[in-house]
Amino acid sequence: MLRFKLLRYLSVFLITACLLFACHTWAPTEFKRPPLKVEFASFVGEHPGIIAQEKGFFKAQGVDVELISKRYTQLEIANFSAGKYDGIILTLGSFIILSATNPDIQGVVVIDESIGADVVVAQSQIKTVADLKGKKLGANLGGFSEVFVTEMLKTANLTSDDVNLVKLEASEIPQRLKNNTIQAGHTWEPHLSEAIKLGGHILFSSKQTPGLILDMIVFRSETIRDRPEDIRAFVRGWLQASTYWKANVEEGNAIISKALKIPTNANSLEGVNLTDLGENQKFFQSSNPHSIYKTAKIYADFFIRSGNVTRIPELKSLFNSSFLNPPS
Repeated sequence: MLRFKLLRYLSVFLITACLLFACHTWAPTEFKRPPLKVEFASFVGEHPGIIAQEKGFFKAQGVDVELISKRYTQLEIANFSAGKYDGIILTLGSFIILSATNPDIQGVVVIDESIGADVVVAQSQIKTVADLKGKKLGANLGGFSEVFVTEMLKTANLTSDDVNLVKLEASEIPQRLKNNTIQAGHTWEPHLSEAIKLGGHILFSSKQTPGLILDMIVFRSETIRDRPEDIRAFVRGWLQASTYWKANVEEGNAIISKALKIPTNANSLEGVNLTDLGENQKFFQSSNPHSIYKTAKIYADFFIRSGNVTRIPELKSLFNSSFLNPPS
């Protein structure tokens, strides 16, 4: 009888041990992936990422994200190209230029569109775009700024040959207007307010160039290949934050101000449209008159003509809309 009890207990023990071992063996293993490293700059349209981080939207979607502030733009673009980061936020124009030397990248989502935030501000005697003929016009030459002012000049049947283009940063425009070393220039806030205080006025704005000035999140093809679900989760978290900020402006401003240690009023979304999923799907439709492909061609043609680049990859290969769709 004792032997029987011992055998029964031993059998129960062995069965339990086997079951526990089997459960452990077949339980899903959680692989800890490194965070997606994504760079951003100081432009207000790039700040939903901070809200997504602080509100836990990225984590809720299932991805860890490390946001890195871009202090020295050209250096950080070089670091991105060298593989130090997974993603970067670029204007569409900067993305096109970068693709000429680094075609192994793709834009996956449009995060904002300038709908008045970019302006050409002019001295009081310049009443119309046509009045710029023969005058000095400041812009950051070689990038989206030059494309923007060129598109403005077209509205008055002018070309860049009809004005004297002066290479300037947006921050330099107010003082240069005051000193009369230029008569108009491309800028944005907070420099716009300074220029208006000094007697300037808005001559032209990006309201008149729909779809031209966009910011995109760009990932290296290696990351797209190896971590597609993480990128999909990142895009969902980012768009969720954009929607949240628009619905909770004061809270969103407070979150960003605290994270960046900047005044709350520096977060104004005036003139900036934080694009949502539906708007993105339209941007990525080639039949849309303001599609990203048509706008990219404007930039590509301009940069080829101006000699900024010698060749650009096939434009369709530079954009990947698959992360805007639900998982298959």
